[in-house]
Amino acid sequence: MGLSTHVLDTMHGTPAAGMAVELYTTEGSQSTLVKSFVLNSDGRNPDGLLYDNDTLQRGTYRLVFDVAAYFAGCGVSLPEPNFLNKVTLDFGVADTTQHYHVPLLVSPWSYATYRGS
Repeated sequence: MGLSTHVLDTMHGTPAAGMAVELYTTEGSQSTLVKSFVLNSDGRNPDGLLYDNDTLQRGTYRLVFDVAAYFAGCGVSLPEPNFLNKVTLDFGVADTTQHYHVPLLVSPWSYATYRGS
């Protein structure tokens, strides 16, 4: 249970190891940074869950993925300005007894997400 994320680099067909991510709680137009982390070799938070079942609260959240810096760090030649800079995903948690998994599939030119399990 709880909240987790996972990022896959669809350009290279690998986990997005080394991508910087920020997690925020949100309320209206206000946001509060909860934690910043860098994805591990599997494209996941090295500390495991972002929130466990006991600490996840009903409400709205934001994940910000630093896509441009990640691909630049991989040696990908990006135009200036690049198409994607930071990908921001705003989502809600309605039932804290369920697991909320927020995966991101990303390239320098596109991304997709969904509620995973």
